[in-house]
Amino acid sequence: MSIYTCPHCGKKTFNPLSKALAGQLNSRGKPCKECGRLCVNGNGATIFNAIYCVIVFVLVVLVYLRAPDWETVYTEGFLYNVAGLEILVEIILILSLIFVPRLVNAFFFKLTPAIKKDFNR
Repeated sequence: MSIYTCPHCGKKTFNPLSKALAGQLNSRGKPCKECGRLCVNGNGATIFNAIYCVIVFVLVVLVYLRAPDWETVYTEGFLYNVAGLEILVEIILILSLIFVPRLVNAFFFKLTPAIKKDFNR
């Protein structure tokens, strides 16, 4: 089911998955099924991706620097060793760099024509 329109031909040829994989302005883009021209998510998607990457990078550095202080945590009568928690938090943050911008691109930003030249046309 295609619900997003191509900025070139105006036909609804993009679904949320193909729109999520179209990328930002610095990517090649995804070709339209009707006209074959490349489309990407617009300026907002690129700005969101940059801001999100900076925030996650700061969080990764903070977790790395503060984790040696997390030797054990005492909650509700149980003593937990959280040495492995640092690794889990780092993995979740790094995976969120891949999935969160694509999920946001799939639903919140409009498609625009790709800036990069398509040498195949």
